[in-house]
Amino acid sequence: MILTEPFERAWHHRELIRAVVRRELTSRFRDSFLGWIWAIFAPLAMLLVYTTIFTIATPAVASGVPIYDYAAASFCGLVLFNVFAELAARSPTLLHEHVHFIKKSIFPAETIAWTSTIRAIVYGAISFGTLLAVRLATVHYVSWKVVFVPFIIVPFMLLMLGTVWFLMALGAFTRDVAHLMVSIVPLLMFATPVFFQVEQLPANLQPWIKLNLVGDYIAMLRDLVIYQRFPSPWMYLGCFVASYAVFLFGYRFFKEYKSVIVDVL
Repeated sequence: MILTEPFERAWHHRELIRAVVRRELTSRFRDSFLGWIWAIFAPLAMLLVYTTIFTIATPAVASGVPIYDYAAASFCGLVLFNVFAELAARSPTLLHEHVHFIKKSIFPAETIAWTSTIRAIVYGAISFGTLLAVRLATVHYVSWKVVFVPFIIVPFMLLMLGTVWFLMALGAFTRDVAHLMVSIVPLLMFATPVFFQVEQLPANLQPWIKLNLVGDYIAMLRDLVIYQRFPSPWMYLGCFVASYAVFLFGYRFFKEYKSVIVDVL
């Protein structure tokens, strides 16, 4: 059944996915003296820099938002946007990176999207954990509503998987897609409510910005973690349905051209 086929394929190859994810996670810091400490230090340093900058900048003070909340809200947006940015920039070259596996063995190429997305989510989770630890150390409180964060991450992950499948397929036909995404992703940060809220924009721009699903997930994550409120159920439902549609479209698109892609590679 098309609605569940991607999950069935992933479950069938779960051991392969687990092994590849483990290899990628362990190899990143293998030759580093500090190892996984870097995975914690990098987001911690970034959060401290943002807090320092926003302490001397005016937007947070001018809007009446506490400095720590403004810095945390911005970093919260960066956690999800960085996951998207990494996957969007890397996806067009993923098949080229794994070309030896794809051409010389019976390798389920669709699992590459799962391993890459899980890897990015793990690093995002480390950044998010760092944010919670700093919030606990500075404001001495973390809302119990953070237990609902997985309900936001799951549909966000579906959105990322669909995006990766689609960009992987396009990137196999032309390397121009990779160059295009590297150029577009930094611009998308300014079209995504990372350092601002949609409500701060002119009314005529808000509907267009709300079409950005990544921005919607950022807003919902902020609501739970920073502002301690539940997102609108209609907003959540709309994002879930749209993300699942992207997930299925990306999978079908990749599957449709999979045999052609192997020949092109």
